[in-house]
Amino acid sequence: MEKFFRLQERGATVQRELVAGITTFLTMAYILAVNPGMLSAAGMSAPGVFTATALASAIATLFMAFAANLPVALAPGMGLNAFFTFTVVLGMGYTWQLALTAVFLEGLLFIFLALVNVRELIIKAIPANLKRAVAVGIGLFITLIGFANAGVVVNSGGTIIGLGDISAGGPLLAIIGLVITIALYANRVPGSILIGILATTVIGIPMGVTEVPRQFSPFSMPAAPLFAQFEFSSLLTFKFFTVFFTFLFVDIFDTVGTLVGIAAQAGLTDKNGEIPRVKQALLADAVGTAAGAILGTSTVTSYVESTAGVAVGGRTGLSSVVTGILFALALFLSPLFLLIPSAATAPALIVVGYFMMLSVTHINFKDPTEGIPAFLTIVMMPFAYSIAEGIVYGLLSYVVLKALTMKFKDISIISWVLFVIFVLRFFLI
Repeated sequence: MEKFFRLQERGATVQRELVAGITTFLTMAYILAVNPGMLSAAGMSAPGVFTATALASAIATLFMAFAANLPVALAPGMGLNAFFTFTVVLGMGYTWQLALTAVFLEGLLFIFLALVNVRELIIKAIPANLKRAVAVGIGLFITLIGFANAGVVVNSGGTIIGLGDISAGGPLLAIIGLVITIALYANRVPGSILIGILATTVIGIPMGVTEVPRQFSPFSMPAAPLFAQFEFSSLLTFKFFTVFFTFLFVDIFDTVGTLVGIAAQAGLTDKNGEIPRVKQALLADAVGTAAGAILGTSTVTSYVESTAGVAVGGRTGLSSVVTGILFALALFLSPLFLLIPSAATAPALIVVGYFMMLSVTHINFKDPTEGIPAFLTIVMMPFAYSIAEGIVYGLLSYVVLKALTMKFKDISIISWVLFVIFVLRFFLI
């Protein structure tokens, strides 16, 4: 393991990698419950989607571990599954089979783009200050996700967003878990985030938040996946191209943003902000998307929750091996894993948000042509509820400000290309 994963070189240990892998899994295990519920609204079989979700996540995460040696886990992306169900199927009237076809073709194109280094060029085109801003924006984004998942923050009609009833079970449990987690971390207890998740889950049992069914059994046999359920009609229509391009766009920039943020937090980037083995990392995302579509689930992407594993010491692909194995085991242990309520994983996301805020001290805010794009990158991620949109507005403002101040040498050719694509996107989608 030392030779393959280069543990010592990255300041990692087997113990910390194991804890990191488990922590990452626990913070993103909610997808095993959420994704089947989301896609079943489109008419798909929930048990089949559960199997596809677990298998696709395991395949993509293990690919990331062995090909890229990065502590990044993958699973069907939140947001893209909602777009799949509520926009493509229920809104536009396409069948879920046709939507899966769009995801599959997108995955194939991603594989090609990864092999010819197009996506790698996109990452390299993002300026250094924007890369740091991406990490900070992701921190705010996952903090908001944590608070929202627990019901601490809710949709408030009068003020857009507001405070939930923190005396209710879920929000109260999340706050208790947050106190436990930060107390453990402040006292430098190893594995504080993982311990916090487990402790919060147990405390949630008498509170009625952690629901343990009667005659509970941790074991279950997996259902058959919805294998290769494709439909190739309507492929040449403009509406289908819009669907395909949206899947393509969001997946590219969600992945780029997530990889940049995780690598920055883990200290794996070089002095120029470059990520090691980024081509293999992008290929893992592409293979995961294609494999997920074949198995019967929406777009697979790199998960921002991987930052929870990085926060407890994950630095290599060994932690991803652990996460991938746990996703495979979840096929047979789904009742056990699904016991963990979102209120128990919310504190982990909130604390990791704090960790990722630390990158803000390295951003050059004194230069407005650097600071304003970084600021927009940071705030647009939680405000637009999208990592991709944060990158879009950050890069657009970067190019505009550099051009208006005649600093054309700071704008790369790829940045100009992305600028044009982003502007056209506003009119085409």
